[in-house]
Amino acid sequence: MPENKRKRGRKPKVPAADETLDVPSTTTAADDDVFSVSNVEIVPANPSTAVATTNNHLLDHRPRRGRPKKLPKHETPEEKPPPLPRVGHSRAAAENGGAEFVGEVGPAVGRVVPAMDAVVKVFCVHTEPNFSLPWQRKRQYSSSSSGFVIGGRRVLTNAHSVEHHTQVKLKKRGSDTKYLATVLAIGTECDIAMLTVNDDQFWEGVSPVEFGDLPALQDAVTVVGYPIGGDTISVTSGVVSRIEILSYVHGSTELLGLQIDAAINSGNSGGPAFNDKGNCVGIAFQSLKHEDVENIGYVIPTPVIMHFIQDYEKNGAYTGFPILGVEWQKMENPDLRMAMGMKADQKGVRIRRVDPTAPESEVLKPSDIILSFDGVDIANDGTVPFRHGERIGFSYLVSQKYTGDSAAVKVLRDSKILNFNMKLATHRRLIPSHNKGRPPSYYIIAGFVFSTVSVPYLRSEYGKDYEYEAPVKLLDKLLYSMPQSPDEQLVVVSQVLVADINIGYEDIVNTQVLAFNGKPVKNLKSLANTVENCDDEFLKFDLEYDQVHCITLSSLSAHRTPVFGLCYILKETVWGSLDNKGVTPTSVAIDSLMVWSISGENIGVRLSGVLNICFTFKYKILEIAQVFILFIIFQ
Repeated sequence: MPENKRKRGRKPKVPAADETLDVPSTTTAADDDVFSVSNVEIVPANPSTAVATTNNHLLDHRPRRGRPKKLPKHETPEEKPPPLPRVGHSRAAAENGGAEFVGEVGPAVGRVVPAMDAVVKVFCVHTEPNFSLPWQRKRQYSSSSSGFVIGGRRVLTNAHSVEHHTQVKLKKRGSDTKYLATVLAIGTECDIAMLTVNDDQFWEGVSPVEFGDLPALQDAVTVVGYPIGGDTISVTSGVVSRIEILSYVHGSTELLGLQIDAAINSGNSGGPAFNDKGNCVGIAFQSLKHEDVENIGYVIPTPVIMHFIQDYEKNGAYTGFPILGVEWQKMENPDLRMAMGMKADQKGVRIRRVDPTAPESEVLKPSDIILSFDGVDIANDGTVPFRHGERIGFSYLVSQKYTGDSAAVKVLRDSKILNFNMKLATHRRLIPSHNKGRPPSYYIIAGFVFSTVSVPYLRSEYGKDYEYEAPVKLLDKLLYSMPQSPDEQLVVVSQVLVADINIGYEDIVNTQVLAFNGKPVKNLKSLANTVENCDDEFLKFDLEYDQVHCITLSSLSAHRTPVFGLCYILKETVWGSLDNKGVTPTSVAIDSLMVWSISGENIGVRLSGVLNICFTFKYKILEIAQVFILFIIFQ
C-alpha cells in the first residue's frame, strides 16, 4: 500500500523527444556559437535551429501543475542579450539575435574558412647592429609573430616583426613544416613588410585574403593571430572604437589608424583584422599598455595597406609616404586671422617653417596661409572633412599621395590668393628616426670613434627613456632642427678608445663635431675624406661647447695602437678573391674598413658561426675563410 500512495507535489515530467531540457549543458567546440581557439571556424550547425527551439520552449503557455517554474537570468527574450556578430554573419542577423540568417551560412563558411587558413605564423631570427660599438653586432635572438597570405604569392606582416632579419620562416595553420621566406619590401613608416616563399608546396590549399573597405565606428572586428599564451591560432573580437591619425611607434610617423577594443598581445603583430563579412580591414601592429587603460589596440587600416602594396607594384620597391615639408600652426584665434589678412569666410593654417631640403621650399614661405590641399578646404584647426560627422587631420590627404606625385595647394600671401602645383617627396630629418635596416656608419682615427646620430643610436646609448636621458642639445636638434642640405648629418665623437696618443681626451662622449681644421663638418663621409687627405701638421677638431682637440701627423704615424685585440689572417686564396673586387691586402686595415663602410661600398667585418669572416660588397655577403685570433692595429 505504501507503494500505491500518491505523493503530494509536482508530477515528474519526462521530456519528449522533440523538447529541450531546460538545464545547463556543457558547450563543446563543435557547438560553440563563437570562434574556438583550437578550431577557428564557423560552426557547421545552424545556430538558428537551437535558438528557435529554446524560444518555443520558453513561450509555451500550457498549464503546468505545481509551482510556476523560475526562469534563469538572461533567459527571457526581453533580457537575453543578442550574440556578438561573427565573421560571416550579416548585420541583420546580429540585430535579430542570430535567428534570421538562414541561407547565408553556406556562403559565409566558404568565404571565411580560407581566410582563416591564410593566417600564418612568422618565425624570425634577428641580428641587430650595435650602434654603441658599430664595428660589431648584438647577439642574435628569435621572435614569432603573425602574417597572412594575399594575392600574387605574397605574405604581409609587420615591419618590426622582420627588422634586422637574418632568417625568416613561415608556418601555415595546421602544418608542421616551416618554409623559408624572402623579404621583398619593408615599409618602416607604415610598419608593413611583404614576404614571399619560393617553395610551391607552401601555396597549396591556401586562398588569399580579400580586403574590405574602411570600417565605421562600432563595426565588429575579429583579430586573428598567434599571440603568446599558446601555440595554436587565437581569435579575439571587438569593435572599432576610433578612427584618426595615429602615431606609428616603429616608424615615428603619423598615419591613419584604427583603435579597437579587441585584445592585441605580443605575437599578434602582423595578424589580420576581419570584419563581419570575412574581409580583412587591417593589420594588428601595436597596443597601449598603461595601468589606467584596458584593451586598447591599434590596427593599420586598408588605405595604408593598399598604399604600401600599390607603391611596391608601381615602383618595384617601397618608396615611402610623402609629406608636406612644412611646420604649421592653428589659426583659431580671430585676432591672429585678422592680423594675417584673412577674411571672415577664409580658413586655413599658417606656415611656421619650411624644410630647406623639401620641394615645397621653392614655392612656399613662412607666414603663408594654406587654404586648401588638392581642392579640399582646410579648417583653422588643420582638419578636413572625412566622413559623415567626422573630421581628420589634413595630413591624411598628403599620405594618400605617392612619392613624386603632384598636389594643388592654395595659399594666402599678403592678402592675395596664390595657387601652386607642387611635387611631393619623402621627408628627411637631421636626426633620422631609423636606419632602414642598414648598419651604422662610423670612422676611427687615433682612437676617436666618429659616428652619426640617429634615434636608434640614442636608444642604444641612453635606453628607451632617451628623450629624458640624452643631452639637451642633442634632443633640441632631434625635435626642432632641420637639415640645410640633403646630405647633412649630425656627426659626434661617440667615444675615445684609450691610447697613448689621445691622453686627456678620454672623457669625450657623444659630443658634436663642428669643424675640422677650420672647415665645417657636413657629414661623416666628408669628415673622413678631409682627414685622409690632410697634409697639415696638426689635425684640429672643433667640438661642441668650444672644445678643441689636436693630434699631430707625426704622433699618429708613430703610434700603431691596438684597438680590438683581433687580427684576421686569411688564406692566400683569399687575396685573389679580394683582388677581383679591387681590394688589395694592404687595404684591409681598420681605417680603410671605416672609410669604405661610409662610402657606399659597405665593406665590413661580420663574425658568425665558428668565426667565419665575411666581406660585404654592396650588401652581398661573400664567405671568405676562417680566421685566427691575434691583434689588429690601425694606422
